[in-house]
Amino acid sequence: MFNNEKIIETKTCKHCQSSFEITDKDLEFYQKVSPSFWWKKYNIPPPTLCPDCRYQLVLSSRNERNLYKRTCDATGKPIISIYSPDKPYKVYSQDIWWSDNWNALGYWKDFDFSKTFFEQFWELFKNVPKVNLNSPLSHNSEYTNQSQCLKNCYMMFCSWESEECFYGMWYERCKYCVDCLYIEDSEYCYELINCINCYKCFFSKNLLSCRDVYFSSNLNNCQNCIWCVNLDNKQYYIFNKESSKEEFEQYLENIKTKWSSFIWDLHKKTYWFFQNFPKKYYNWRQNENCFWDYLQNNKNAYFGFNCRDNEDTKYCKDTWVSKISYDLIEILQVDYSLLVEWTAFANHCLFTAKSNTVSEVYYSSHCNFSDHLFWCVWLKNKSYCILNKQYTKEEYEMLVPRIIEHMMKTQEWWEFFPSSISPFWYNETVAQEYFPISRDKALPYLYKWSDYEPPFPKVDKIIPANKLPENISDIPDDILNRAIECEITKRPFRIIKQELDFYRKNNLPIPKRHPDQRHLDRMKLRNPRKLFDRKCDKCWKYIKTTYSPDRKEIVYCEECYNKEIC
Repeated sequence: MFNNEKIIETKTCKHCQSSFEITDKDLEFYQKVSPSFWWKKYNIPPPTLCPDCRYQLVLSSRNERNLYKRTCDATGKPIISIYSPDKPYKVYSQDIWWSDNWNALGYWKDFDFSKTFFEQFWELFKNVPKVNLNSPLSHNSEYTNQSQCLKNCYMMFCSWESEECFYGMWYERCKYCVDCLYIEDSEYCYELINCINCYKCFFSKNLLSCRDVYFSSNLNNCQNCIWCVNLDNKQYYIFNKESSKEEFEQYLENIKTKWSSFIWDLHKKTYWFFQNFPKKYYNWRQNENCFWDYLQNNKNAYFGFNCRDNEDTKYCKDTWVSKISYDLIEILQVDYSLLVEWTAFANHCLFTAKSNTVSEVYYSSHCNFSDHLFWCVWLKNKSYCILNKQYTKEEYEMLVPRIIEHMMKTQEWWEFFPSSISPFWYNETVAQEYFPISRDKALPYLYKWSDYEPPFPKVDKIIPANKLPENISDIPDDILNRAIECEITKRPFRIIKQELDFYRKNNLPIPKRHPDQRHLDRMKLRNPRKLFDRKCDKCWKYIKTTYSPDRKEIVYCEECYNKEIC
């Protein structure tokens, strides 16, 4: 789909002023997904924002990791919510929100042609009650969000079908894993990044089908390895050298007796050891005609990041099983769609966010099991609605073209929801993670900013991180009644019992950093969502890679990497 594209236009982003290109294939896509009513097509023109700014804009409406205590506005009971208590919204617990005790159609509005669309949409969005968390079908997992089918999990985000897991993001079908990022089908693991089908692996990244691996990277089908890099089908290796079973077990036992006291020194040693080995300029498996990083089993996925089983997509991130779509973000099984965020099982959706099992839905948010919606929020099992008002099919198809023409006049038709109507403040959204800015830089761009600080639970004592006993055997049980002061941010945090049990069982030290800081530390160990021009460190030909030229890693093109490593 993206071979031999012809540049039709070079545009200037209205936000950052950088230039970006529009190709003939882009125009074909926009033409293909433009909606039609009464045999008239309402064309979507090329975007006015560059791909990075479009990504930033969508992320500025997404709160994943910030959880707050507040009360359910339907029952008055305490709940955990992604909406802080200082926000002027009605928030319901998940059981109430999904029940038949209320109806979002009761908040409908007639479209007012004297006002802008975004102005009217924001008024509707503010009034309709919101669900406290996006974590359905979960059990005993109150402190989780953007997840489903979790059991006995705590501080888990964007994860599903996992049990007894804590402090993680993007877990799929995992058990007893702690402080990991992007892992699948794994058990009893700690501090892993980008790993699949692993068992009892610690402090490692980019592992596939490994067992009992420590401080390693880029291993495939390996067992019993310590400080190893770029190996396939190996067993009992230390520093990439083969050892006997007895030598390995003795070496591992020696490390385990000490690592509770010296784990962070070992972690630093791992980082410097990795620098001696070449890296492939991208991370992917089984792709055809694809471009960017962390791709698996895609075809014609261009400018895709962390995508799997996609076909004919462009500018997509964290997208699974999607076809012929642009600018998707955290999506599962979506086809023929444009600028859609956190949506599952959808067909032909435009400028829509956080919806599930929908089709022919435009400029809507948080709608489920619905079709043919324009400018609706928080609807369930509905069709032919505009601003949450029910219409007949004929009324709907007559009114929608008039509203589109009105939006064309106000220059809103081809724009995503502006950050000024985001339900969250910029510094609590994922945008701050990927596009960090300060308060004084956010406000001129109409990004909202929060100064709200949630009260910290009452504890017996706050312990500075450097005063913690180094050995886990010296940690008393009453640590559960105390708080630890993060060695980086000075923010206090607490340890839960299941977490303490995990550290003791694996002879791991108590973390000295706040869970949010640990998450940021892991994110820095993953390649950034930016492309750079640099040269292969072996043949010196130019490559595009997520390794910036000023990084110290040895980076090879695919041909050189395969010759030397594979």
